[in-house]
Amino acid sequence: MAAVNVESVTGLLEDCLSKHGFEVYPLKVGWYNSVLPSSLRLAHPDDCLAVVVLSTPAMFEQAFLPFMEERGCQRLSDPIDQCVKQCVSSAVSQCFPGQKVDVSYDYELLPSRKPKFLAQTAAHVSGAAFYYQQSDVTDPPWAEKKMFGVCVHPRFGGWFAIRALLVFGGVTVGSELVQPVPPDCVPSREGRIQLLEAFNLHWQDWSYRDIIHPVQTYSQKQMDYFSTPPAQRFALLSTWGFLPRDDDSPDHSSDTQAQVNGHG
Repeated sequence: MAAVNVESVTGLLEDCLSKHGFEVYPLKVGWYNSVLPSSLRLAHPDDCLAVVVLSTPAMFEQAFLPFMEERGCQRLSDPIDQCVKQCVSSAVSQCFPGQKVDVSYDYELLPSRKPKFLAQTAAHVSGAAFYYQQSDVTDPPWAEKKMFGVCVHPRFGGWFAIRALLVFGGVTVGSELVQPVPPDCVPSREGRIQLLEAFNLHWQDWSYRDIIHPVQTYSQKQMDYFSTPPAQRFALLSTWGFLPRDDDSPDHSSDTQAQVNGHG
């Protein structure tokens, strides 16, 4: 394994991806694995370099609409997923030709039906966004009710998504990469209760995304897209003048997972 300057890796990715509305955050595999049971850990050494990729509100206009304009999409899978995969895979090929980079996308599942990686955990340990969970609320008011956790970005609130994890199989990082603490944007018990209730009980009204004052939110067009049920999004894209590349029937399995993941 080769040691590498982390900024040289993240800098190359940022040069390729930031103009398309993505952010990248480095982490060590060990940070991620240390907070998970063995069944969910990544099969890489603790000092292996990984990078988590987020989409910001700008991604829709800077990457997705141009992708639809230039390439169109196949009806076989979710159009956003196709766009993200195109952006990330082309960045990896361009920045790291011939290098082994294990890329996992947020919509991908293992044969066990478990996600390939836990997106919100990766975002939290990288310092990108704070992952608020039921255990972060003192004396939670929900008794035995399960409340799913949600990440809050320090600049975008809930107006972002975690899209991919890149693991650089032959690259190790040493003590120079210090684990950052994710910004605690919602420090109060009351705020955390409000956040988790909005996310779990009223996620359709988008209010959880505004738990902090974001520097940018989704455009109206982007909100229209993500408010549309996945099965109807191809029809919406058609009304915008975007036609699929072929007439194959869409596979909505990834769309169902996308809704669960708060895919927008």
